[in-house]
Amino acid sequence: MANQGRRLLDRVLAGVPAGESPLTHSADLPQRPAQTVPWPSWAAADVVSALVERGVPEPWRHQAEAAEHAWAGRHVVVATGTASGKSLAYQLPVLSAVHSDPKATALYLSPTKALGADQLRSVQGLGVPGVRAASFDGDTPMAERDWVRAHANWVFTNPDMLHRGVLPNHARWIRFFRRLSYVVIDECHSYRGVFGSHVALLMRRLRRVARRYGADPVFVLASATVADPATSASRLAGVPCEAVTEDGSPRAARTVALWEPPLLAELEGENGAPVRRSAGAETSRILADLVVEGARSLAFVRSRVGAELTALGARRVLSEVDPELSTRVAAYRGGYLPEERRALERAVSRGDLLGVATTNALELGVDIVGLDAVVVAGFPGTLASFWQQAGRAGRTGDADSLVVFVARDDPLDTYLVHNPSAVLDKPVEATVLDPTNPYVLEPQLACAAAELPLTPDSLDDFGGPLAVAVLDDMVARKVLRRRPNGWYWTSHDRPHAAVDIRGSGGEQVVVVEGDSGRMLGTVDPGAACWTVHDGAVYLHQGESYVVDRLDLDSGIALVHAEKPDWSTTARDTKDISVVRTLEERVHEGVTVCLGEVEVTSQVVGYLRKLPSGQVIDSVPLDLPAQTLTTRAVWYTVSEELLGSAPGGAGLAPARIPGALHAAEHAAIGLLPLFATCDRWDIGGVSTALHQDTGEATVFVHDGHPGGAGFADRGFAAVIPWLAATREAIASCTCPAGCPSCVQSPKCGNGNDPLDKAGGVAVLDVVLRRVGERPHDVRHGQVGSAGVPGGSGVSRAAGPAGGAGAGPAGPAGGSGGGSSPAGDPDPTGGAGGLEPGAAGG
Repeated sequence: MANQGRRLLDRVLAGVPAGESPLTHSADLPQRPAQTVPWPSWAAADVVSALVERGVPEPWRHQAEAAEHAWAGRHVVVATGTASGKSLAYQLPVLSAVHSDPKATALYLSPTKALGADQLRSVQGLGVPGVRAASFDGDTPMAERDWVRAHANWVFTNPDMLHRGVLPNHARWIRFFRRLSYVVIDECHSYRGVFGSHVALLMRRLRRVARRYGADPVFVLASATVADPATSASRLAGVPCEAVTEDGSPRAARTVALWEPPLLAELEGENGAPVRRSAGAETSRILADLVVEGARSLAFVRSRVGAELTALGARRVLSEVDPELSTRVAAYRGGYLPEERRALERAVSRGDLLGVATTNALELGVDIVGLDAVVVAGFPGTLASFWQQAGRAGRTGDADSLVVFVARDDPLDTYLVHNPSAVLDKPVEATVLDPTNPYVLEPQLACAAAELPLTPDSLDDFGGPLAVAVLDDMVARKVLRRRPNGWYWTSHDRPHAAVDIRGSGGEQVVVVEGDSGRMLGTVDPGAACWTVHDGAVYLHQGESYVVDRLDLDSGIALVHAEKPDWSTTARDTKDISVVRTLEERVHEGVTVCLGEVEVTSQVVGYLRKLPSGQVIDSVPLDLPAQTLTTRAVWYTVSEELLGSAPGGAGLAPARIPGALHAAEHAAIGLLPLFATCDRWDIGGVSTALHQDTGEATVFVHDGHPGGAGFADRGFAAVIPWLAATREAIASCTCPAGCPSCVQSPKCGNGNDPLDKAGGVAVLDVVLRRVGERPHDVRHGQVGSAGVPGGSGVSRAAGPAGGAGAGPAGPAGGSGGGSSPAGDPDPTGGAGGLEPGAAGG
């Protein structure tokens, strides 16, 4: 239907008073015609016939090009847009190989079970003779697993099962590994940060086991559009990859709308700041309008709780229009049981559900066709993810589609909706991963040694000299034994179960209804103290429960059904210490550093809030502290520059904590523009006098053990990053600071103190200094949290003042902690602070 995207946009704008439109910008992206080529001559006739019968008369150019590389034995990554048929690029060579050679095998890896199940259905639906495709993941019944090992020639699994279930038991998979011809890594752009670093080393372990049995498989990777895909894919797979990036698929026209929710004149926020209608409430209304129009729609929401609330809000609106329509809206998120996920996926694919509020659990690959609209509630952290989600609209046919980006009250979101070129014209990011991260390398080497003894000639894939240093340390601690021909695992227990490749902190916490014993879902252990603490409100498929008891030792949260008229927000405290400065640029009065820090956080209580935001009470909790050693970027500013000295910021001492706090909040919000992360991957603390630096300091740290490269990107791009931060604060029209510029809903200090003008003044001074040539560049200093008796990073330390408080993760600041497995579940954070310090 021509102009459907504009028609749907007009529908969701209907009723908005003149002059009060939330639309800040809209753009019509043109249609793109298909570029097809003939089927390659080597493709098996039965495979081609099956694909033609499924409606593929000829492959698109990029599909054939990638398939040609793979068939010729060259490792390849195809990096094209959503719905560009990347699946066919690996299906064609893999199906041709296993059809032609009964003994050939292939392995398919996806980051989510939903995607793996969807791709398996697609392959099985082709019905190619001789192809025995089967799933082997946590949902596979035990009775079927022996059949898969003995008979399947294309196994669909995920990195978690490869790590824990396949490689440790490779002797039971000899038949499969002996003729392993292809390894497919789908949606490989999702493997970033700590998770990506683990998977990169997992791929090296896979190749080592395959070589042990005489195989050398070709790697075929599929990715959303990312910067420099060849380099990213080569680092992930551990082999040099060719890149196919010219997209030959057709694309229907799309209307992209940038949307800023309106201010609510009747409400006043913290410290008198203006309050905007929440992105979740706005998305509920938009989703309801789209469902009324009969438009099949997805709404991507940042958190699990947010997805549940958005679906509830849309149902509430629809129940007043047409109760029947309210039954065609649902939530979809991680933590559901397998049968619930499959039922929802089928309902979405068949069109039984018109509107679905989902986390990023439906971002990747699941073949949901015919969608008319996508609503993205809050920037998903990277442009690659944004376009991946947006690409769900208009996947088939020539009908125009609509994409609406609804800004949250957040500095980055506000910046993007008022700077459309940063969304529509900016190239997507490169993925960030570091297989040499020692926090990742050591456990992976332990797993590799338990699978097969590590020999000196096998270490090049694992970092060479870096791996040797890590192995020597493990030998000294008697974790491994060194023999003349290599390193051996010494324990009878395998290390795999203790190594969490997603960085979620161990086994999932199970949510159980106490009265019935019914298992409702699971929660990442790293987020359990924040989300299922005693007294927390837990939402599941539109039903609310209250947690009676969280038992961290047994990994169980007991809940009972209840519909309270309040919500809960966790409160925590945080302290940060410098362990080691890796790089230091000294300017006149300003020092910018990159290094290792130790972050200690503890949930100390929770707030009960009414829907209006009013706090009912504060309830204390006694939960264990969590310590994270990670990497941070920080800058210090001298007392003279902050004060009224010539060229200084002109800040009185009483304003300095609020000014630094404002700069910190905004900097965390804007770092995702310059590093492939979202604000749940990072945290921060600011203090007027830090014990290790001896000066006013603003920290922004990675939320993952050992770091994930985000702080490094911030350090490398410190000038454009801080310049964008300054612009985001200065361009906001609020008088004294609001969630769109310097306030954070996850602030551990209750957004007090905050000094918007002071934050601009601090950033002006810092940018003026760091724009000049540094006076000195230093490396490798050890801070007071490093070795006993450490002298501190730079100048003498003053009174302790680095305590902070943060958000919804084990190590969050204003940007939150981390949920590295995807599907982040932020739910709050506020706590007490030492005088003069502020945690985001």
